[in-house]
Amino acid sequence: MLTLRRAQDRGHENHGWLDTHHTFSFADYYDQRHMGFGPLRVINDDTVAPGAGFPPHAHRDMEILSYVLEGALQHKDSMGNGSVIRPGDLQRMSAGTGVTHSEFNASKDAKVHFLQIWLLPRQRGLQAGYEQKHFSDDERRGKLRLIASPDGAEGSVRVAQDAWLYATLVGGGGVVRHVLAQGRKGWLHVARGTAEVNGRTLSAGDGLAIEGEESLSMGSIDEGELLLFDLGV
Repeated sequence: MLTLRRAQDRGHENHGWLDTHHTFSFADYYDQRHMGFGPLRVINDDTVAPGAGFPPHAHRDMEILSYVLEGALQHKDSMGNGSVIRPGDLQRMSAGTGVTHSEFNASKDAKVHFLQIWLLPRQRGLQAGYEQKHFSDDERRGKLRLIASPDGAEGSVRVAQDAWLYATLVGGGGVVRHVLAQGRKGWLHVARGTAEVNGRTLSAGDGLAIEGEESLSMGSIDEGELLLFDLGV
């Protein structure tokens, strides 16, 4: 079964410096029908104005992934990490027993557009941690590139959850396929562009809950950037 979550049906807030869309309930947006999907708790689609950002704030017991689509995101945290996240990068911050961090647009004249993704960890009270890796366009174009996994397989970042995250760039009528093992489910998010998934047409910001499907066929006549979560139940 495929259940479509259209981009325009997400929660939306525009604070001037921050224009954000929430796939699942977050902050002032609450919808009991959309509290998450399995261990996937948050997909926030954030656009931050030049020079603006999130001042230091605390998290705990959450696996937090940041995936930049446009621009550059400056990260600093209480573990001593400091970095700039750019398109093609995936950052993982395990909040664990507690961490404070800040995120700011690294540019004074261009916006930054990124996805912040939260996964519930397999257990509470894990050690806080940090990791960041780059995945080139060539690694993702026309194929599913594993970018996050429980064991760091294929050079992916590690997450403390039974969750396998793939990224792909599709276009030109090409097709990418993925088989879901029995008993697993998935969530597909269209980060940019358009997609055709098992005969359904999707646009940027759309999400697709996947349950009871043996396989997925993903492509785009134009061009699309997709994230696919393969999740335990």
